[in-house]
Parts: sequence; structure tokens; C-alpha cells
Amino acid sequence: MSSLETRLAYHLDLTFSEREALRWLERRERSFAPGEIVVREGEACDTLFVVASGWLHGSVQLPDGQRQILRFYFVGDITTTLSIAWGRSAATLQAVSGATLFEMPKAAFGRLFRQHPRLGALLYAVSVSEQVAVADRLTSVGRTDGMTRIATLLLDIRSRLRVVDGIDGATFELPLTQQDLGDAVGLTKTHVNRSLKALEETGLVQRAGRVIRITDVERLCALVGFNDRHGEIATDWLPAPGSAQPSPAAAEMT
Repeated sequence: MSSLETRLAYHLDLTFSEREALRWLERRERSFAPGEIVVREGEACDTLFVVASGWLHGSVQLPDGQRQILRFYFVGDITTTLSIAWGRSAATLQAVSGATLFEMPKAAFGRLFRQHPRLGALLYAVSVSEQVAVADRLTSVGRTDGMTRIATLLLDIRSRLRVVDGIDGATFELPLTQQDLGDAVGLTKTHVNRSLKALEETGLVQRAGRVIRITDVERLCALVGFNDRHGEIATDWLPAPGSAQPSPAAAEMT
């Protein structure tokens, strides 16, 4: 099963033709080393990338030279979607760990929407859920203390990983530096370190090297007011499978 197929099949029972369409998109594979730039902010970009393995993040450069990480990307995510509206990347996409990506031309993405509108609608719904999750994090950054910001980010990462790996547990490897965490939630490395220690003191989060274990997800969610935006997406409004309409030119030929 392809990575994007796995991601979408979590929310919907896909048809054979929908699965084939998704697999067809994942043909041109590229690998990136940890820290390698995939595309820079402001560069022309007419390609989307599906994450097959590894972690990446999208960031922007601030006027003072600092970096703001907008979001992280995991297996099954479609990256560089921020370039769709303008043809230039609105953020720098960088590999956090070793990563494998599938190149997907925008034209192929457009055909997917046209030929499989149910997939297009589901992709739109998933995108909206991710935007709401980003808004949640922005609210956390602007209105809460450091411990809450870090906890919200860890819970969001755990929620997104579950969609692909299907594991109900709350233990995962975190290949992010304290600088990465700080750039995502607006904290210095020193403040990130203090916030992680405060989290551990609650007994709700444990660290062992790069491994994070959330000992009680429900209690931590209640403590920081976290809403899981990824675990469930309404699909009752989606069009029926195979409901693509022929183009006017095709209709005239029939």
C-alpha cells in the first residue's frame, strides 16, 4: 500500500480505482539526507511531494534572521501545497531525518481531482483539518506557557503519526532538536529545555534519548486543552465513488 493511500484509507474505504490512482502518483522517487533542503522559500515550484519515509518541516525566514517552523510533515503527507496558489514556494521544505519523497507534478494532482472527485474532496477535508490544527498551535503559542506549547505540539505529532502507523500507543521517536521545537512554538532552546523538564515532572511525559512516551494521553489532553484534529474526519458529505463528470468537450463527443 502506498503512503498516501495508507493516509487516506484511514478515513475512507477506498475503491480499487481510487487506490490505483493514488499509487500511480507515487512513481518518481527522490531521497534526501538529514538537513537537506528540498525547496527554498520563494523558489519556483511546480511539483508536490508525497512523503514516503522520514520527517520534514516547512519554515519561513523572519526579518531578524530567525526561523519560524510552520508545520512538520510525516509519511503520507503532501508537501509544498503552499506553492499551489502562486507557483513559488511560500516556505522552505527541509528534511529533518533521512527522507524519501515521491515527486508529483501539479498537473497530475489536478487530474486526480478531476477523475476522482471523492479523493479530491477527502484531500480537501484533510487539508482543512491540518489548517485547524495549525490554528490551534498558533493559539497555544500566543496564549499559553512554554510547557503547554510543547505538550500541545507533542500531542499533535502523536495524533498525526497514529493515522499512518495505526498504533494506539503513545510512544514515538522524536528526531527534532530543541531548536526545532523552539522554532515551532516560539521558544528559546533554554525555555524548551525547562518546559520539557516541567512536563516530565507532571509524570505525563517521559523521555529516553529521542524517544517520547506520553503516559496518560487523556490527562495530558485535558491539562493543556488539546483537541485531536486528525483522528476523525467527517466523510458523509463526500461525492459517491466514480462520480466524475465528463468535460464539456468529452460530452460533445458522446
